[in-house]
Amino acid sequence: MKATLFIPCFIDQFYPQVGVGVVKILRKLGHAVDFPDQQTCCGQPAFNSGLWDQARSVAEHALDVFRQAEVIVTPSGSCGAMMKIHYPELFQNTPRYQEACELSSKIYEFSQFLVNRLGVTDFGATFKGKVTFHDGCHGLRGLGVKNEPRVLLQHVRGLELLELKPAETCCGFGGTFAVKYPQISSAMGDSKCSAVLETGADYVVSNDSSCLMHIQGMLTLQKKPIRSLHLAEVLAHSL
Repeated sequence: MKATLFIPCFIDQFYPQVGVGVVKILRKLGHAVDFPDQQTCCGQPAFNSGLWDQARSVAEHALDVFRQAEVIVTPSGSCGAMMKIHYPELFQNTPRYQEACELSSKIYEFSQFLVNRLGVTDFGATFKGKVTFHDGCHGLRGLGVKNEPRVLLQHVRGLELLELKPAETCCGFGGTFAVKYPQISSAMGDSKCSAVLETGADYVVSNDSSCLMHIQGMLTLQKKPIRSLHLAEVLAHSL
């Protein structure tokens, strides 16, 4: 299979090692990987701010770039939800609605692609440490990603998975939400960090680098030694 990567802005600018990890894993599994370097933002910031005309302009470029893709894999529940769920909504009653629906049908969040499309749960990954998992809101509530990352982590040699309590609480980032409501965002982040600390984990892992940036920032301010890692970084650690 030829997998086309969509790499979100956060990963492209701040966490390129996440994209590299995805490539390593897919190649180890025997699949070809394509990365169209014309890709840009998915348009989510403008969409979430109610600026749908601007979001549509950005999304139209994505329709052009990924038109020939067989499947599109993204290491982000957030951007994956934007393209899979909101693109058809964004282009409804426009000439490109059918194209948006076709692209939507090709989108897979990274862990969903491994577990649900490829049927892969174990490819011999190793990682030593205690890990807790943060469910990003868009991946969990939008795409229904819940068990897939946990199944993958449970098959990593040397890794001990510790559940957050509560597991499904928002970290407070929410993209533009953190900018518009910084005090509420910080309070939610503090609550999430407290839950992470209570697990006794060495690492907090997620499918979204944007959430991890927020959580890691809060943990660093609190001078806590816990590190945040994307799921792809953990799975590719021993490759």
